[in-house]
Amino acid sequence: MRFFRRIGLFKGVEVGDYIKSWDVLQTTRFIQGTLPFDAPILDIGAYASEVPCVLHRLGYRNLVGVDLNPDIIKMPYADFIRYEISDFMATPFRDGSFAAITATSVIEHGFECDRLLPEISRLLRPGGHFCASVDYWPKKIDTSGIRIFGMDWTIFSREEIVALIKQAAQYGFRCLGPVETNTAKPVINGGGKEYTFAWLALMKT
Repeated sequence: MRFFRRIGLFKGVEVGDYIKSWDVLQTTRFIQGTLPFDAPILDIGAYASEVPCVLHRLGYRNLVGVDLNPDIIKMPYADFIRYEISDFMATPFRDGSFAAITATSVIEHGFECDRLLPEISRLLRPGGHFCASVDYWPKKIDTSGIRIFGMDWTIFSREEIVALIKQAAQYGFRCLGPVETNTAKPVINGGGKEYTFAWLALMKT
């Protein structure tokens, strides 16, 4: 299907990342074990994201995706999933609109903690969850001057993950589960860097 889309025989967005999908599985399992099918869920950086598509197929009925890419409206299941063209750090949604917000390999691109966390906190209702996967390596990897999707790129280090969780606490979040920052070996070679991925779930108290 990917090949046929590339040569123009099928229209639409090529969804997913052939390199990895464990974080999609982790996120959907978390959502399934936490929220009912009518829970309002927002996926940020939703262009080409598998998460809203998978959740729709699982039976979730109140799904929203947001991205600056105008082609987001061409995403699969656009008749059932509300897709909005917007900066996910300054969305048009009302306070407390969502029971969960998901982000799969998104926030490391153009990362601005002081904009991201207040918006996520504003959008989530009390008891809501933020699930995110990020590029990660325990020791800091310098990505200065490397731009992906036209934005600065951060490979989060152990210290940066811990700092993110601490800063999130200032906006009423607590981390679910122990913080495990060790990893055996890199699984990705991209942008000239070797790294892996991390996944975290925060709850708004």
